[in-house]
Amino acid sequence: MNGNFYQNPTFPTNNIEENHTPMSPPGNYSMMPMEQSYIENILRLNKGKRVNVYVSYPDSSEWKDKIYQGIIEEAGKDHLIISDPNNGNWYLIRMIYLNYVEFMERINYSHAYSEKNY
Repeated sequence: MNGNFYQNPTFPTNNIEENHTPMSPPGNYSMMPMEQSYIENILRLNKGKRVNVYVSYPDSSEWKDKIYQGIIEEAGKDHLIISDPNNGNWYLIRMIYLNYVEFMERINYSHAYSEKNY
């Protein structure tokens, strides 16, 4: 019924040659661009530094906004781990709740190919 007014789009097919070899083996990231400005990378560069971590939990009436104080232990794509030497507590903080991080000392920062301290 709709054949006269609308034609389904056609897409080119992938013609893969039999002698095709992958560009690099799994785990070899030498071909990827070096991007260092992601938050987790900046936090990793500053392991061992004292920080105040400001977070917001929008669905919580008890902990709407919270400040964690401690030392950066680890950082990942979706989390930050800090330890508080004053009380011995360790905190696993999800990055989704992170507002900002206040450093108590100079920040190590690396972007692209330059090393900088702020």
